[in-house]
Amino acid sequence: MSSEAPKPRQHTILEDGFAILIATTIMAIGIALYTEATLITGSTAGIALLISYATGVSFGILFFCINLPFYLLAFLRMGLPFTLRTIASVLLLSVLTSLVPQWMDISSVNPVFAALAGGGMIGLGILFLFRHRSSVGGVSILGLYLQENFGLRAGYFQLAVDSAIMVVALFVIPLDRVLLSLAGAIVLNVIIAINHKPGRYIGFS
Repeated sequence: MSSEAPKPRQHTILEDGFAILIATTIMAIGIALYTEATLITGSTAGIALLISYATGVSFGILFFCINLPFYLLAFLRMGLPFTLRTIASVLLLSVLTSLVPQWMDISSVNPVFAALAGGGMIGLGILFLFRHRSSVGGVSILGLYLQENFGLRAGYFQLAVDSAIMVVALFVIPLDRVLLSLAGAIVLNVIIAINHKPGRYIGFS
């Protein structure tokens, strides 16, 4: 019997598309929980939520626009296929965050549940995207680049950035919601840190 490790098999375009759709749908549900409970998350999504709470502008519009400058970094550092998948992911998530509240009525939710379950859903969605060489833009692009080129764990880097966003959130939402948001951010980033490690998953495209 051969002892050689199996060679990585490339994901097909159909597999990537299906994964992106499922991942962004899960994330959109998580963001819906966060929005109902007035919680905050990290990265560009957190920035978009903060501005949305402060101005009333749609999260989806803000999220898409904030991510625009990061596509150049994605193209220069991660390549065109990654960039195109990321643009598709961001666009889908922007649209789905507007549609999910129409498809699913969340009139009341326990804030603790929203923080933990929502953070878990967003974390799983990001993990799915990472495993299909995509992201939801922003800081996650930089985090993925640093992990692949310098060995800095993407989840830990994201956690540091998210903590800074939480500090700013103190000026926008109540303290108890910031603390719950921090708990959700920990769940989110632990999921990524534990599961997204070099060599753990070989189905890259």
